[in-house]
Amino acid sequence: MAAGLSDLGRFAEPSIAILVSLSEGPKHGYAIMADVEATSGQPLGPGTLYAALGRLERRGLIEPLPAEDRRRPYRLTGLGATTLRAHLDHLERFVQTGLVRLNGTAKAASGA
Repeated sequence: MAAGLSDLGRFAEPSIAILVSLSEGPKHGYAIMADVEATSGQPLGPGTLYAALGRLERRGLIEPLPAEDRRRPYRLTGLGATTLRAHLDHLERFVQTGLVRLNGTAKAASGA
């Protein structure tokens, strides 16, 4: 089994954004960049995109499909979907903990 996404370090955020984009279905590079920017508000440059696609493909999380004209679409693999789900579940627990703590701090600060 491939390692999770946490060991990607500074490359984890673009990789997660790409996996989320591909979770909707296969896309080529430009469509991934447009989707990532639309959903995250952060642009994803071609250098970052194609380097991340290479890392994700080597890990078996995505796979290329046959080229359509000059565009090569990619799709999420079963391992990629499982890895993404585990990572998003972890993030969800982290966010919930943060919100509970923040709400507790806000209540304590207001004297409630």
